[in-house]
Amino acid sequence: MSVDLWVWLVTAAAIIAMVVFDFYAHVRTPHAPTFQESARWSVFYIALAVAFGVGLGMVWGWGHGSEYFAGYITEKSLSVDNLFVFLIIMTKFAVPREYQQKVLLVGVVIALVLRTVFILLGAAAIAQFSWVFYLFGAFLIYTGIKLARENHDSDGDVRDEPAPDGFAVRVLKRLVPTTDEYHGDRLSVRIDGKRFITPMLVVMVAIGSTDVLFALDSIPAIYGLTKEPYIVFTTNAFALLGLRQLYFLIGGLLERLVYLSQGLAVILGFIGVKLVLEALHTNELPFINGGEHVEWAPEIPIWLSMTVILGTLAVATVASLYATRNDRKPAVTES
Repeated sequence: MSVDLWVWLVTAAAIIAMVVFDFYAHVRTPHAPTFQESARWSVFYIALAVAFGVGLGMVWGWGHGSEYFAGYITEKSLSVDNLFVFLIIMTKFAVPREYQQKVLLVGVVIALVLRTVFILLGAAAIAQFSWVFYLFGAFLIYTGIKLARENHDSDGDVRDEPAPDGFAVRVLKRLVPTTDEYHGDRLSVRIDGKRFITPMLVVMVAIGSTDVLFALDSIPAIYGLTKEPYIVFTTNAFALLGLRQLYFLIGGLLERLVYLSQGLAVILGFIGVKLVLEALHTNELPFINGGEHVEWAPEIPIWLSMTVILGTLAVATVASLYATRNDRKPAVTES
Protein backbone atom coordinates (compact mmCIF):
# COMPACT_ATOMS: atom_id res chain seq x y z
CA MET A 1 0.00 0.00 0.00
CA SER A 2 1.65 3.21 -1.22
CA VAL A 3 0.27 6.48 0.17
CA ASP A 4 1.46 9.70 -1.49
CA LEU A 5 2.64 12.60 0.63
CA TRP A 6 -0.24 14.80 -0.51
CA VAL A 7 -2.72 12.22 0.81
CA TRP A 8 -1.03 12.35 4.22
CA LEU A 9 -1.13 16.14 4.19
CA VAL A 10 -4.79 16.33 3.14
CA THR A 11 -5.76 13.76 5.79
CA ALA A 12 -3.86 15.62 8.52
CA ALA A 13 -5.39 18.94 7.42
CA ALA A 14 -8.91 17.45 7.47
CA ILE A 15 -8.42 16.08 10.99
CA ILE A 16 -7.07 19.41 12.24
CA ALA A 17 -10.03 21.17 10.61
CA MET A 18 -12.48 18.85 12.41
CA VAL A 19 -10.80 19.56 15.77
CA VAL A 20 -10.97 23.31 15.13
CA PHE A 21 -14.62 23.02 14.08
CA ASP A 22 -15.36 21.01 17.21
CA PHE A 23 -13.89 23.77 19.35
CA TYR A 24 -15.72 26.69 17.76
CA ALA A 25 -19.04 24.85 17.29
CA HIS A 26 -19.33 23.09 20.66
CA VAL A 27 -16.56 23.81 23.14
CA ARG A 28 -15.86 27.53 22.89
CA THR A 29 -19.16 28.35 24.64
CA PRO A 30 -19.18 26.28 27.87
CA HIS A 31 -22.26 24.10 28.25
CA ALA A 32 -23.25 20.61 29.30
CA PRO A 33 -24.26 18.74 26.11
CA THR A 34 -27.63 17.04 26.06
CA PHE A 35 -28.09 13.36 25.31
CA GLN A 36 -29.54 14.21 21.89
CA GLU A 37 -26.56 16.42 21.00
CA SER A 38 -24.06 13.78 22.09
CA ALA A 39 -25.93 11.02 20.24
CA ARG A 40 -26.21 13.08 17.05
CA TRP A 41 -22.52 13.91 16.88
CA SER A 42 -21.43 10.41 17.96
CA VAL A 43 -23.39 8.99 15.03
CA PHE A 44 -21.82 11.61 12.74
CA TYR A 45 -18.24 10.69 13.68
CA ILE A 46 -18.91 6.95 13.47
CA ALA A 47 -20.55 7.41 10.04
CA LEU A 48 -17.58 9.51 8.94
CA ALA A 49 -15.17 6.78 10.04
CA VAL A 50 -17.20 4.11 8.24
CA ALA A 51 -17.38 6.21 5.04
CA PHE A 52 -13.62 6.73 5.16
CA GLY A 53 -13.08 2.98 5.59
CA VAL A 54 -15.31 2.22 2.61
CA GLY A 55 -13.41 4.74 0.50
CA LEU A 56 -10.08 3.31 1.62
CA GLY A 57 -11.23 -0.20 0.69
CA MET A 58 -12.38 0.94 -2.74
CA VAL A 59 -9.09 2.72 -3.49
CA TRP A 60 -6.50 0.41 -1.92
CA GLY A 61 -8.37 -2.90 -1.85
CA TRP A 62 -10.62 -4.59 0.66
CA GLY A 63 -7.72 -6.40 2.30
CA HIS A 64 -6.53 -3.03 3.60
CA GLY A 65 -10.15 -2.00 4.11
CA SER A 66 -10.69 -4.96 6.43
CA GLU A 67 -7.52 -4.06 8.32
CA TYR A 68 -8.85 -0.53 8.77
CA PHE A 69 -12.20 -1.66 10.19
CA ALA A 70 -10.59 -4.22 12.49
CA GLY A 71 -8.22 -1.52 13.72
CA TYR A 72 -10.95 1.09 14.12
CA ILE A 73 -13.15 -1.25 16.16
CA THR A 74 -10.19 -2.17 18.38
CA GLU A 75 -9.12 1.45 18.91
CA LYS A 76 -12.70 2.56 19.58
CA SER A 77 -13.09 -0.22 22.15
CA LEU A 78 -9.87 0.75 23.89
CA SER A 79 -10.99 4.38 23.92
CA VAL A 80 -14.18 3.36 25.75
CA ASP A 81 -12.04 1.77 28.45
CA ASN A 82 -10.02 4.99 28.60
CA LEU A 83 -13.22 6.83 29.48
CA PHE A 84 -13.16 5.11 32.86
CA VAL A 85 -9.88 6.85 33.62
CA PHE A 86 -11.22 10.17 32.29
CA LEU A 87 -14.22 9.78 34.60
CA ILE A 88 -11.94 9.21 37.59
CA ILE A 89 -9.83 12.27 36.74
CA MET A 90 -12.89 14.48 36.19
CA THR A 91 -14.35 13.33 39.51
CA LYS A 92 -11.09 13.83 41.39
CA PHE A 93 -10.72 17.42 40.20
CA ALA A 94 -14.47 18.11 40.49
CA VAL A 95 -14.59 19.57 36.98
CA PRO A 96 -17.93 21.35 36.42
CA ARG A 97 -19.92 19.52 33.75
CA GLU A 98 -20.11 22.56 31.47
CA TYR A 99 -16.30 22.73 31.32
CA GLN A 100 -15.66 19.01 30.77
CA GLN A 101 -15.96 19.33 26.98
CA LYS A 102 -12.97 21.67 26.85
CA VAL A 103 -10.87 19.34 28.99
CA LEU A 104 -11.75 16.35 26.81
CA LEU A 105 -11.04 18.19 23.54
CA VAL A 106 -7.60 19.24 24.79
CA GLY A 107 -7.03 15.63 25.85
CA VAL A 108 -7.94 14.44 22.34
CA VAL A 109 -5.48 16.90 20.76
CA ILE A 110 -2.69 15.79 23.10
CA ALA A 111 -3.50 12.14 22.38
CA LEU A 112 -3.40 12.73 18.61
CA VAL A 113 0.04 14.35 18.84
CA LEU A 114 1.47 11.68 21.15
CA ARG A 115 0.07 8.79 19.14
CA THR A 116 1.40 10.25 15.90
CA VAL A 117 4.87 10.24 17.45
CA PHE A 118 4.43 6.66 18.65
CA ILE A 119 3.14 5.58 15.22
CA LEU A 120 6.18 7.03 13.45
CA LEU A 121 8.55 5.47 15.97
CA GLY A 122 6.76 2.14 15.69
CA ALA A 123 6.86 2.17 11.90
CA ALA A 124 10.58 2.97 11.92
CA ALA A 125 11.30 0.22 14.44
CA ILE A 126 9.32 -2.36 12.47
CA ALA A 127 11.06 -1.39 9.23
CA GLN A 128 14.49 -1.86 10.79
CA PHE A 129 13.92 -4.64 13.30
CA SER A 130 11.34 -7.33 12.62
CA TRP A 131 11.98 -8.79 16.09
CA VAL A 132 10.18 -5.80 17.61
CA PHE A 133 6.99 -7.82 17.08
CA TYR A 134 8.15 -10.10 19.89
CA LEU A 135 8.29 -7.10 22.22
CA PHE A 136 4.93 -5.74 21.05
CA GLY A 137 3.30 -9.15 21.41
CA ALA A 138 4.73 -9.81 24.88
CA PHE A 139 3.68 -6.35 26.05
CA LEU A 140 0.11 -6.81 24.81
CA ILE A 141 -0.18 -10.21 26.50
CA TYR A 142 1.13 -8.67 29.75
CA THR A 143 -1.28 -5.74 29.38
CA GLY A 144 -4.16 -8.11 28.73
CA ILE A 145 -3.42 -10.08 31.91
CA LYS A 146 -3.14 -6.86 33.91
CA LEU A 147 -6.36 -5.48 32.41
CA ALA A 148 -8.25 -8.69 33.20
CA ARG A 149 -7.51 -8.13 36.87
CA GLU A 150 -8.93 -4.62 36.89
CA ASN A 151 -12.40 -4.01 38.25
CA HIS A 152 -14.74 -1.35 36.93
CA ASP A 153 -17.52 -2.53 39.19
CA SER A 154 -19.20 0.23 41.14
CA ASP A 155 -19.09 -1.73 44.40
CA GLY A 156 -15.76 -0.64 45.74
CA ASP A 157 -13.60 0.11 42.77
CA VAL A 158 -11.04 2.83 42.35
CA ARG A 159 -13.72 5.45 41.77
CA ASP A 160 -14.56 5.36 45.46
CA GLU A 161 -10.98 6.26 46.36
CA PRO A 162 -9.18 9.51 45.54
CA ALA A 163 -6.68 8.87 42.77
CA PRO A 164 -3.16 10.13 43.54
CA ASP A 165 -1.66 12.85 41.39
CA GLY A 166 0.46 11.62 38.50
CA PHE A 167 4.10 12.56 38.05
CA ALA A 168 3.39 15.34 35.54
CA VAL A 169 0.76 16.92 37.81
CA ARG A 170 3.05 16.78 40.85
CA VAL A 171 5.86 18.47 38.90
CA LEU A 172 3.48 21.16 37.62
CA LYS A 173 2.21 21.95 41.12
CA ARG A 174 5.76 22.22 42.43
CA LEU A 175 6.93 24.54 39.66
CA VAL A 176 3.92 26.84 39.35
CA PRO A 177 1.61 28.33 42.00
CA THR A 178 -1.85 26.77 41.79
CA THR A 179 -5.28 27.64 43.09
CA ASP A 180 -7.93 25.15 44.19
CA GLU A 181 -10.85 27.16 42.83
CA TYR A 182 -12.15 27.24 39.25
CA HIS A 183 -12.40 30.61 37.54
CA GLY A 184 -14.70 29.76 34.67
CA ASP A 185 -12.77 27.85 32.03
CA ARG A 186 -9.67 30.01 32.41
CA LEU A 187 -6.31 28.25 32.64
CA SER A 188 -4.68 30.92 34.81
CA VAL A 189 -5.77 33.80 37.00
CA ARG A 190 -4.10 36.77 38.68
CA ILE A 191 -4.73 37.05 42.43
CA ASP A 192 -3.27 39.93 44.44
CA GLY A 193 -0.89 40.68 41.61
CA LYS A 194 0.41 37.09 41.43
CA ARG A 195 -0.31 34.66 38.58
CA PHE A 196 -1.80 31.26 39.53
CA ILE A 197 -2.80 28.31 37.35
CA THR A 198 -6.31 26.98 37.84
CA PRO A 199 -7.50 23.37 38.22
CA MET A 200 -8.55 23.52 34.53
CA LEU A 201 -4.92 23.49 33.43
CA VAL A 202 -3.98 20.89 36.03
CA VAL A 203 -6.68 18.46 34.91
CA MET A 204 -5.63 18.96 31.27
CA VAL A 205 -2.07 18.02 32.20
CA ALA A 206 -3.40 14.98 34.09
CA ILE A 207 -5.39 13.73 31.09
CA GLY A 208 -2.58 14.54 28.65
CA SER A 209 0.03 12.64 30.66
CA THR A 210 -2.37 9.71 31.03
CA ASP A 211 -2.69 9.55 27.23
CA VAL A 212 0.97 8.48 27.08
CA LEU A 213 0.02 5.26 28.88
CA PHE A 214 -2.98 4.76 26.58
CA ALA A 215 -0.73 4.97 23.52
CA LEU A 216 1.58 2.28 24.89
CA ASP A 217 -1.05 -0.42 24.47
CA SER A 218 -3.04 1.19 21.65
CA ILE A 219 -0.25 1.47 19.07
CA PRO A 220 1.14 -2.10 19.45
CA ALA A 221 -2.44 -3.39 19.27
CA ILE A 222 -3.17 -1.73 15.94
CA TYR A 223 0.22 -2.78 14.52
CA GLY A 224 -0.88 -6.32 15.31
CA LEU A 225 -3.69 -5.90 12.79
CA THR A 226 -1.96 -3.89 10.04
CA LYS A 227 1.56 -2.83 9.12
CA GLU A 228 0.44 0.26 7.21
CA PRO A 229 1.27 3.50 9.12
CA TYR A 230 -1.49 5.38 7.27
CA ILE A 231 -4.13 2.93 8.48
CA VAL A 232 -2.68 3.03 11.99
CA PHE A 233 -2.86 6.83 12.00
CA THR A 234 -6.39 7.14 10.59
CA THR A 235 -7.90 4.47 12.86
CA ASN A 236 -6.47 6.26 15.90
CA ALA A 237 -7.61 9.65 14.64
CA PHE A 238 -11.20 8.59 13.95
CA ALA A 239 -11.42 6.67 17.23
CA LEU A 240 -10.32 9.78 19.16
CA LEU A 241 -12.38 12.37 17.26
CA GLY A 242 -15.70 11.13 18.65
CA LEU A 243 -14.36 10.45 22.13
CA ARG A 244 -15.72 13.68 23.65
CA GLN A 245 -19.27 12.99 22.48
CA LEU A 246 -19.01 9.35 23.52
CA TYR A 247 -18.05 10.40 27.05
CA PHE A 248 -21.32 12.27 27.54
CA LEU A 249 -23.38 9.73 25.60
CA ILE A 250 -22.50 6.61 27.57
CA GLY A 251 -21.46 8.21 30.87
CA GLY A 252 -24.20 6.35 32.72
CA LEU A 253 -23.59 3.14 30.80
CA LEU A 254 -19.92 3.03 31.83
CA GLU A 255 -20.89 1.92 35.32
CA ARG A 256 -22.72 -1.08 33.86
CA LEU A 257 -19.89 -2.34 31.62
CA VAL A 258 -18.38 -4.40 34.43
CA TYR A 259 -16.87 -6.99 32.07
CA LEU A 260 -15.39 -4.57 29.56
CA SER A 261 -11.89 -4.93 30.99
CA GLN A 262 -12.07 -8.70 30.67
CA GLY A 263 -13.28 -8.41 27.08
CA LEU A 264 -10.49 -6.01 26.14
CA ALA A 265 -8.02 -8.27 27.92
CA VAL A 266 -9.03 -11.13 25.63
CA ILE A 267 -8.67 -8.89 22.56
CA LEU A 268 -5.22 -7.59 23.57
CA GLY A 269 -4.07 -11.11 24.45
CA PHE A 270 -5.30 -12.41 21.09
CA ILE A 271 -3.52 -9.64 19.17
CA GLY A 272 -0.41 -10.24 21.27
CA VAL A 273 -0.36 -13.91 20.30
CA LYS A 274 -0.96 -12.90 16.67
CA LEU A 275 2.08 -10.60 16.80
CA VAL A 276 4.28 -13.31 18.26
CA LEU A 277 3.19 -15.75 15.54
CA GLU A 278 3.96 -13.15 12.86
CA ALA A 279 7.35 -12.55 14.46
CA LEU A 280 8.04 -16.27 14.19
CA HIS A 281 7.21 -16.12 10.48
CA THR A 282 9.86 -13.44 9.92
CA ASN A 283 12.19 -14.59 12.68
CA GLU A 284 15.81 -13.40 12.46
CA LEU A 285 16.87 -13.92 16.07
CA PRO A 286 19.71 -16.46 16.18
CA PHE A 287 18.59 -18.09 19.46
CA ILE A 288 15.13 -18.95 18.02
CA ASN A 289 15.10 -21.79 15.48
CA GLY A 290 18.71 -21.00 14.57
CA GLY A 291 17.73 -17.62 13.13
CA GLU A 292 15.47 -19.24 10.52
CA HIS A 293 11.80 -18.54 9.86
CA VAL A 294 9.39 -20.82 11.75
CA GLU A 295 7.26 -22.32 9.00
CA TRP A 296 4.87 -24.24 11.25
CA ALA A 297 3.59 -21.10 13.03
CA PRO A 298 -0.08 -20.62 11.96
CA GLU A 299 -1.08 -17.38 10.25
CA ILE A 300 -4.18 -15.61 11.57
CA PRO A 301 -6.22 -13.99 8.75
CA ILE A 302 -7.83 -10.59 9.17
CA TRP A 303 -11.36 -12.03 8.97
CA LEU A 304 -10.63 -14.19 12.02
CA SER A 305 -9.25 -11.17 13.86
CA MET A 306 -12.44 -9.20 13.17
CA THR A 307 -14.58 -12.16 14.27
CA VAL A 308 -12.72 -12.49 17.57
CA ILE A 309 -12.81 -8.72 18.24
CA LEU A 310 -16.52 -8.26 17.46
CA GLY A 311 -17.53 -11.51 19.17
CA THR A 312 -15.60 -10.71 22.35
CA LEU A 313 -17.04 -7.20 22.57
CA ALA A 314 -20.57 -8.51 22.05
CA VAL A 315 -20.20 -11.16 24.75
CA ALA A 316 -18.61 -8.70 27.21
CA THR A 317 -21.37 -6.10 26.64
CA VAL A 318 -24.27 -8.55 26.89
CA ALA A 319 -22.78 -10.22 29.98
CA SER A 320 -22.22 -6.82 31.63
CA LEU A 321 -25.75 -5.60 30.98
CA TYR A 322 -27.20 -8.92 32.16
CA ALA A 323 -25.09 -8.90 35.34
CA THR A 324 -26.15 -5.34 36.24
CA ARG A 325 -29.78 -5.51 35.16
CA ASN A 326 -31.00 -5.73 38.76
CA ASP A 327 -29.09 -2.56 39.68
CA ARG A 328 -31.30 -0.56 37.29
CA LYS A 329 -34.58 -1.81 38.72
CA PRO A 330 -36.28 0.45 41.26
CA ALA A 331 -36.31 -0.92 44.77
CA VAL A 332 -39.64 -2.40 45.92
CA THR A 333 -40.59 -1.38 49.43
CA GLU A 334 -42.95 -3.35 51.60
CA SER A 335 -45.94 -1.52 52.96
